[in-house]
Amino acid sequence: MGMNVGSSGGDEDEVVSAINTTPLVDVMLVLLIIFLITIPVVTTSVPVSLPKESIEVRESKPENIIISVDQTGAIFWYDAKVPNTQALVGKLKTVSQMKPQPEVQIRGDRGANYDSVGKVVYACQRAGIAKLSFITEPPPRGG
Repeated sequence: MGMNVGSSGGDEDEVVSAINTTPLVDVMLVLLIIFLITIPVVTTSVPVSLPKESIEVRESKPENIIISVDQTGAIFWYDAKVPNTQALVGKLKTVSQMKPQPEVQIRGDRGANYDSVGKVVYACQRAGIAKLSFITEPPPRGG
């Protein structure tokens, strides 16, 4: 009895036309489980009314007080440098006595620390300023 190593018929030349769908089914089941876990997190979030961005063109009136904070944290009353926050509070107290009280506008440099701008806001609060606003640049168009 000999052993037959070669082909015994023509059976090996046939093309296998069945696709192995097991990996496809595994991937689909994993995706289904991921979606079942993440969708309830998105739909049951706390309802919050977010603010809308609006660009409001403001004209600076001559009676408005403009306080600027540069990148180093120095405070300027219009173009004159204010030595410290106590001097700023003193100037703001005289402004707060005016009838009607002018609006104080703060221009903070983008590179300035929040602490420097916060000191100006706190000085306005201590002096009794009722109307305070920030001067910013609008975002670039299309972005």
